Amino acid sequence: MFNPVAGNHRHAIFFKELAQAYEVLNNPEKREIYDQYGEDALKEGMGGGDGGHDPFDIFQSFFGETINDKDRCTRCKGEKVVQEKKVLEVHVEKGMQNGQKITFLGEADEVHPKFKRKGDDLFVEHTLSLTEALCGFQFVLTHLDNRQLFIKSQPGEVVKPDQFKAINDEGMPMYQRPFMKGKLYIHFTVAFPDSLSPEPCKALEAVLPPKLSMEMTDIELDECEETKLHDVNIEE
Repeated sequence: MFNPVAGNHRHAIFFKELAQAYEVLNNPEKREIYDQYGEDALKEGMGGGDGGHDPFDIFQSFFGETINDKDRCTRCKGEKVVQEKKVLEVHVEKGMQNGQKITFLGEADEVHPKFKRKGDDLFVEHTLSLTEALCGFQFVLTHLDNRQLFIKSQPGEVVKPDQFKAINDEGMPMYQRPFMKGKLYIHFTVAFPDSLSPEPCKALEAVLPPKLSMEMTDIELDECEETKLHDVNIEE
């Protein structure tokens, strides 16, 4: 026999547990306590409360907004996405290479200009100056949900060109595991100066590891052919 009182009580417990789990995931200190000492130690510290969050608001944040029937789009039924079939004509030109890609402008789903998704992980590009790469950096990254992430390097840390670093639990929510997220990977590019005058070069040589010396006699140098390096754009 259905008991509405018991049903409401179970729902209240469920939402309370949901709120507690949400707060643990979004509080680094409580997350660390949970990882080291388990749920019992966490409950003692939390006092069994829900951290001041409304469980129904948290539940709503996971499963999205609610659209009134009168405001629903008659075409997409409130889903905000319309599926349609379209025939795309491909023109294969003479001389095209095997595996060459053909782009249909405006025919893909919306792509975020900053973040790229691969599975549960997110990737973002960030450029550092040479000074930041060698001496430390800090910057603020606006996430997809408009949260501001403060990102900084560790003292003495050097970032190399084309290096990746990751932030745990800042990727996309995992399928059927709403409390777990992938990683946010930051791909660093280092912007080097176009040229340096002799004075800064001497100062850098004093603090950087020494250059590799190559001892060659004048006779050996005379036997070598001198070359000149040119700037190129390899993508052209």
